[in-house]
Amino acid sequence: MTDPSDVQAAVDALAADLGCPVLVEDAQHQPLWWSTQGPVDDVRTRTILQRLVAPEATAMVRRLDLARAAGPVRTPEIAAIGMRERWCLPLRSGGLHLGYLWVEDDDGLVGGDLLPRLAECADLAAGVLARTRVTYEEQDRRRSALLDRLLHGSDREAARELAALEHLAHDVTVVVRAPAQRGGWSLPANMSGHAWSPRAAPAASGLPLPLAELREAVRRAACTRRALAAGARLERPSWDALGAWRLITDAPASLRVAEIHPGAEALAAHPRASLMTTARVVLDHGGDIAAAAGALHVHRTTLYYRLDRIQELTGVDLRAGADRTDLQLALWLAAYRAGG
Repeated sequence: MTDPSDVQAAVDALAADLGCPVLVEDAQHQPLWWSTQGPVDDVRTRTILQRLVAPEATAMVRRLDLARAAGPVRTPEIAAIGMRERWCLPLRSGGLHLGYLWVEDDDGLVGGDLLPRLAECADLAAGVLARTRVTYEEQDRRRSALLDRLLHGSDREAARELAALEHLAHDVTVVVRAPAQRGGWSLPANMSGHAWSPRAAPAASGLPLPLAELREAVRRAACTRRALAAGARLERPSWDALGAWRLITDAPASLRVAEIHPGAEALAAHPRASLMTTARVVLDHGGDIAAAAGALHVHRTTLYYRLDRIQELTGVDLRAGADRTDLQLALWLAAYRAGG
């Protein structure tokens, strides 16, 4: 059975025999194996050193339909991007297109009698890539199964297996980001899980938790996102910054909004939604009328009128009432549940 080192050896041998540089890349034009035989053109240099592929080169690949070529195809020079003439042969296995083999041949050194050598090298590379693809697919299936177990509850065995699969420490801790970010495990509801790094930005789930507690990290991230959507004003978008909002996120489902303060339901039932909005803004600004008027973009006279109307409906003076905190928490809970 061949492995990647066999492909590299074959690429080096082919380049030495042909006297031309050889490159094997995947279907997305990312370099996998290449030779050091002779000088190379600008396109290959950028592909290997900078992982950049010129749009003109990819356009040429599409135009010539190289992915479905039946044999080696000689491609034209593209002087504008420093791309010399070369031979191209697609890598295929079991009907799958896996990549390309390229041989720079600006001087026409590779004749028809040598083209079978290209096919031999391409077949070898395709075989290795096909097995690698199967391995990756198996890993993806196993990863998905382990994540599913962890999302259904604390599972130390699943955590141990996932850490081993991902080559992480057995005691790895994790955070959950919402919305999802690159470089992590894809989780439901546009979230992602990440092995914790002390240099990373704060996560929606707050401080890291053991991998076995991924379900709890997901819950915390979801609660944080929901609180923010409900209008929570946090120092940072993280579970650890929720403060009094934890009373809302952890409130039992049996607790009714009216049990905290019936005024919240009275405002919610009123046809003028601006009254409920005004109450939230004034309370969240600590009763500061000037700040609240600025946030609402209304004149103070308008705000005073609304405050009087709110007091009539709720019995609470938002400027100095003793039960302002109760009404504020009730309004928070109503907004939080409305977003669920």
